[in-house]
Amino acid sequence: MTSLISLLNNAVIFGTVILYGAIGEIITEKSGNLNLGVPGIMYLGGIAGLATAFYYEMLAANPVGIVSLLLSFIAAFLAAALGGLIYSFLTITLRANQNVTGLTLTIFGAGLANLYGGSLNKLAGGVGQISVSLTSRTYRAYFSGLANLGVPGKLLFSYGFMAYLAIIIALVASWLLNRTRVGLNLRAVGEDPATADAAGINVTKYKYLATCIGAGISGLGGLYYCMDYIKGTWTTDSTIEALGWLAVALVIFATWKPARAIWSAYLFGVLYWAYNYISGLTRASIELFKMLPYVVTIVVLIVVSMRHSKESQPPESLGQSYFREER
Repeated sequence: MTSLISLLNNAVIFGTVILYGAIGEIITEKSGNLNLGVPGIMYLGGIAGLATAFYYEMLAANPVGIVSLLLSFIAAFLAAALGGLIYSFLTITLRANQNVTGLTLTIFGAGLANLYGGSLNKLAGGVGQISVSLTSRTYRAYFSGLANLGVPGKLLFSYGFMAYLAIIIALVASWLLNRTRVGLNLRAVGEDPATADAAGINVTKYKYLATCIGAGISGLGGLYYCMDYIKGTWTTDSTIEALGWLAVALVIFATWKPARAIWSAYLFGVLYWAYNYISGLTRASIELFKMLPYVVTIVVLIVVSMRHSKESQPPESLGQSYFREER
């Protein structure tokens, strides 16, 4: 039972990282923009939040955890949203190829974050990883009283606030997309921008807002990784990039539904970490276990393609630039 609880706890923490990335990308893709720069955006969010917390803890005479949390949270969202704005300008205004722009943003975000992370290491003394322990502890604070209430407590109340915030954002996004006029307009833009434009919907505004807000949410996944997953440090082992691609896969697995992405993210976590709880595995077997989330995504793609269900398909204009003069 202890091993099972540990696996589920790790799955939730792991799943929360990619859940943020997936929610942001779902919102972006609902507007018709295919942003493959999710890993780079998560890098931008992670390094911006970490750097802000680092400078605050270093310069403040008596740093306060909640203040550092708020500053790093806002910095992470804004830096990631800026990445989304760059992508939007290139693909919406200049009509650059969305696939190439997204991949370029991934390379740019990873390079910038690792360069700046290395600089922070030197600024911290050049030995080991930087640490923002005060901020990290604030992010990882949980309901200790409730967490001690047996198995249910350990499963439900052993996480920092961002694990619950991800669920709230997913549910709110689902409600907005399916129950509000704004969501209806956004989905119309993603399905057929020409028709939406003819109906009086500002296609450019919706695409910009969806992409920038979606990028900001995805960036919170990088922040959560730095502050909670690896406890307030920086690493250059490309893990954020791998998690970013898992977030993109999760969008497909969840069939572009934010609410479905919640349990799908935790399932990915279980599949990814299951090897730690199975004895006798070889190195090759461990790598095969890490491939499972991608394998099940491929299976879902095949099943969805065979069913021809409109509700499970991506937006009709996904990845296509909109040329108003050709309407």
